[in-house]
Amino acid sequence: MADLQNGMPTTTEVGGDDGLPDDPFVETAYAPGEETLARAHSLLAGHPVADGYSGLPWALRHLPWYDLELGEMAVDTDVPRMREGRVGALFWSLHLPEGLTGDRAVGATLEQLDLVHSVIDAHPEGLRLARTAGQIIDAHHCGRIAVVLGPAGAPALGDSLGILRILHALGLRLLTLTGATWASEAGLTRFGEEVIREMNRLGILADLSGASDATVSRATALSKTPVLCTRSAARALRPHPANLPDDLLAELGAAAGLCMVPLTAEQTGPTVRDVADHLDHVRAVAGPECVGLSGTYDSGATHPRDLADASRYPHLIAELLRRGWSESELSLLTWGNVQRVLRSADFTARAAQCRREPSTARIAELDG
Repeated sequence: MADLQNGMPTTTEVGGDDGLPDDPFVETAYAPGEETLARAHSLLAGHPVADGYSGLPWALRHLPWYDLELGEMAVDTDVPRMREGRVGALFWSLHLPEGLTGDRAVGATLEQLDLVHSVIDAHPEGLRLARTAGQIIDAHHCGRIAVVLGPAGAPALGDSLGILRILHALGLRLLTLTGATWASEAGLTRFGEEVIREMNRLGILADLSGASDATVSRATALSKTPVLCTRSAARALRPHPANLPDDLLAELGAAAGLCMVPLTAEQTGPTVRDVADHLDHVRAVAGPECVGLSGTYDSGATHPRDLADASRYPHLIAELLRRGWSESELSLLTWGNVQRVLRSADFTARAAQCRREPSTARIAELDG
């Protein structure tokens, strides 16, 4: 799948300034009842949103000055809007524009890691770096929004497990298995399988959004920790290449993985109700323990009506309440499923480090 972050993101909302004519059969605004919206806010106060994908780091590279705590209208995501949208944690993407490989990809990823550390340090009242599930909870209890670093793209490794360990030491917690020779349309090579094992040993989660079906199946079966799809909806409802067919959704659910549905018009549709349809479908096929949310803000994507920025999550939760989602299902959707996956990664890593030394395998040795 083509990366969503080529150049300066210019996010729009369907029906806003997207340049498309209005569809007379599509509602122009979504207005949940006040009581339902109040219930959504109440639920999110206890179970805030863990947002699976934010393109904010790349977007900030293009701004000469910004203040995320005061509010920054040049981007979709700032502290005031995240607080309004009841966001408690988010994953900051370190994806790069297409075409960067080798040393250039490694260097650009390190530059982004340096930037995100600087951004978090500059906004201590709003943001806090989190490396584990426990640190996410601590940040929430302290009134901060937890930032988890990743996903980064596979080219960031430079085909080196040593670089993978360095990135982990700098805070990386998710890696997307696309864009490398060892994770291709044909699936994982022997070196790709060794990458998965070392990720399990370190506690880095595998992101399979945009990966080939063969890679998704093999990584799901091989990984000792649950895998994620940080930007995947239901292909049965919308035939986007990053969306998952029902058989892979079922595999993901059986493996206790997580499908994080993106709030983008391209992948889910132009309205709040379209997004809710995808969430309904993933829940039905893979189970309520398999579904999560991915704002995909500041990625250059066009968003559905009334989901234009990080403040709008309560409107989506209100729609799901209207459809009969239980509060326990919604608490899993917004917060619980992400916590479970991160806790599993932490536990597996501690166990693996007791019995497995850091891998010294090289791609030339395994793949020839």
